[in-house]
Amino acid sequence: MEMPEEQQLHAIVRGRVQGVNFRYYTLHTASELGLKGWVRNQIEGTVEVTAEGPRPRLERLLRFLHTGPANARVEEVEVEWRPATHEFEGFNIR
Repeated sequence: MEMPEEQQLHAIVRGRVQGVNFRYYTLHTASELGLKGWVRNQIEGTVEVTAEGPRPRLERLLRFLHTGPANARVEEVEVEWRPATHEFEGFNIR
């Protein structure tokens, strides 16, 4: 069986997404899905995510990003799909 082509998901998550363990739960979700990349808080209050892997797994991560952990309130997720760069070792918090 052929593996799906890997892609890169870049997302900016807006809303109440800092101070609610959003990065930790994103790390946990991405790691469970076997994705590589990173998540970080941005100075303006958003969370930025870059993840690589098979498209179906990235779409599962994207579904999580639209809701986040229990205390988060996601208002918008800006998404950009890119070709995978294969530059990441694992998934981490920056």
